[in-house]
Amino acid sequence: MRRGCLLLALAAIALPMSGALANDDLMKLEKEPGQWAIPTGDYANTRFSKLDQINAQNAQDLHPVWSFSTGVLRGHEGNPLVVGDVMYLSTPFPNNVFALDLNNNGRILWKYEPRQDPTVIPVMCCDTVNRGVAYGDGKIFLHQADNALVALDAKTGKEEWKVMVDDAKKGATGTSAAQVVKDKVLVGVSGGEFGVQGHLDAYDIKTGKLVWRAYSEGPDNQILFDASTTSMGKPVGKDSSLKTWQGDQWKIGGGDTWGWISYDPELNLIYYGSGNPSTWNPVQRPGDNKWSMTIFARNPDTGMAKWVYQMTPHDEWDYDGVNEMILADIPVNGKMTKALVHFDRNGFGYTLNRENGELLVAQKYDPKVNWATHVDMTTGRPQVVSQYSTGAGGEDHNTKDICPAALGSKDEQPAAFSPVTGLFYVPTNHVCMDYEPFKVSYTAGQPYVGATLSMFPPSRFGRVRSSRPAASPSTARSRAI
Repeated sequence: MRRGCLLLALAAIALPMSGALANDDLMKLEKEPGQWAIPTGDYANTRFSKLDQINAQNAQDLHPVWSFSTGVLRGHEGNPLVVGDVMYLSTPFPNNVFALDLNNNGRILWKYEPRQDPTVIPVMCCDTVNRGVAYGDGKIFLHQADNALVALDAKTGKEEWKVMVDDAKKGATGTSAAQVVKDKVLVGVSGGEFGVQGHLDAYDIKTGKLVWRAYSEGPDNQILFDASTTSMGKPVGKDSSLKTWQGDQWKIGGGDTWGWISYDPELNLIYYGSGNPSTWNPVQRPGDNKWSMTIFARNPDTGMAKWVYQMTPHDEWDYDGVNEMILADIPVNGKMTKALVHFDRNGFGYTLNRENGELLVAQKYDPKVNWATHVDMTTGRPQVVSQYSTGAGGEDHNTKDICPAALGSKDEQPAAFSPVTGLFYVPTNHVCMDYEPFKVSYTAGQPYVGATLSMFPPSRFGRVRSSRPAASPSTARSRAI
């Protein structure tokens, strides 16, 4: 797979030395326009670049300067990092890592080739992708398909430590990009289609020792909730998750964490989303299935949750909630707000106060969304249309013409925010589906899906939408492509 590279004008910057905390360097680097040291560009997940050498007047003159083939012919979903004059990138399985010299037409400085059991390949859902590497403390961090988290010396590629995040034999795999916060490496897990109980982990950046693990569902001591944890401004109460699952279903409840992680250094909070509950058959798991499909705000030092918001209680459509949380200080209802903006697969765009989790805006960003009419701003719950409830008709009933499809109005392809225009730029899907649940039993390491889907477009085109989530739908701007 060959990719043309844009001409880069980079200052000669030596590889940074680590400070007291790894993110001291990262916060400096994210202010350098020629650097891209965090997988999402910055801790706020804006993916905004201040580089302005390429513009509408000269873009027609762009041409390839050099190209590089990874040698792996599968889906490449991880963007490269640029630290100093070196570009770091990873591949899909087998998850090779390359360090390329940007001063010498991408010459390979080093290559890391992990040894993995190929039996992990059929356990991976939706291609053998890897969403990129992370940087911090002079190391490159790779989350391998087999769930190994590996720390590599950024200068040499030498392996410094390796830990196992979870067990691929039970269906848990690694596809996400890690995130470095302070002296920890944060990483999630994939496996919602195999009944893997989702969790986010924090590892010591120097040793790889597990510091804390926060599950998406289970008792409070596993999900790291306490008396101060709130949802919609109210305490969630003791064992809030257990009360929404039947028996011990939470142990195989999904809610996996393979998306992006953002961080607010001033509030000292990390933000991320959890995925679909297991199984896809909603008839088999009555209840709200908390805290799948949820936005989490946690203290990175302890993992304790400050607030949570569940977007799709009792998910019946596979609307994973893992899309990125964009942190932006924007006007909401006439007031400047420390906001978190999230475009969910369920077709609603959410704006929350990232300090306390208050729901400020919840609007459809695709007019074709029909599974719910609106979100009740008092309870935070979507108002589901019974016609499109996949569990209402029971097992083996085919519910037709649901919009969006399980791909979501937006899949994991990232959105972006420009502080220059004040707009959010959102790549969207325009796909609907028929959905038929069926009974399925759980066996560790085997698919635990329980539904068949047929997807189809309501029209030919996808779209790119640029919008102000705090505004009314009539003021949002979109352009079909």
